[in-house]
Amino acid sequence: MRLTVIGCSGSYPGPESPASSYLVEAEDGDRTWRVLLDLGSGALGRLHEYVDPLSIDAVLLSHLHPDHYFDMSGYYVLRKYHPAGAPPRIPVYGPHGTADRLAKAYGLPADPGMNEEFEFHEYADGSAVTVGPLTFEVVPVAHPVESYAIRVGHGGRSLVYSGDTGPCEALVELAKGSDLLLAEAAFREGAKNPENLHMTGRDAAETALRAGVGRLVLTHIPPWYDRDIALEEARPVFDGPTELAICGMTYDL
Repeated sequence: MRLTVIGCSGSYPGPESPASSYLVEAEDGDRTWRVLLDLGSGALGRLHEYVDPLSIDAVLLSHLHPDHYFDMSGYYVLRKYHPAGAPPRIPVYGPHGTADRLAKAYGLPADPGMNEEFEFHEYADGSAVTVGPLTFEVVPVAHPVESYAIRVGHGGRSLVYSGDTGPCEALVELAKGSDLLLAEAAFREGAKNPENLHMTGRDAAETALRAGVGRLVLTHIPPWYDRDIALEEARPVFDGPTELAICGMTYDL
């Protein structure tokens, strides 16, 4: 299983990165399966640098804030109007109301909305998703809108993507024993941070420590912050490999 960082900027695209999007790939015989975790603002353009966007098998959306789903509008256009012809529908998994939200984002009526391009599924608490050889487990986390963390498994290896969340037990439980935790770190220690919104580098490290993960990758840091501060907050807490997400970085698990 391979993770590629397509976009890792927090809250909006920055000068060095689009907003959140991560590509997970796994081999199954002579077939490569490809799944996107989020497709935030600006990410679709960058995706072309790594794979053909039409080769994506499914999309899982952590929540319905624009920096995590807004480029689904462009992806709809690509799949609907590509000169090679419209490809078959692919599944899109997300919170309640995902199909309607995506239709509204592009100014479409709910019927048909984007249902001719995507096959929409809504998460249920504790639900599991299978795409080819990849398995996905989702749990609700602490954010002002319905938001999910996602655990991806393949061949006895696993990674966990926090989505957007404040520190919470649900994320610790989901991440237990995972090989890699991709954790948001949008806040800074010492600031007047609202509860149940985002984590600091220290919060992410404490989660990684309690969950016993193998590697911590910090992501979703807004362009208005120095990214290295999140790393400085995390490293004294978690003694495993700790680094910042960077566009194009890959992790083989």
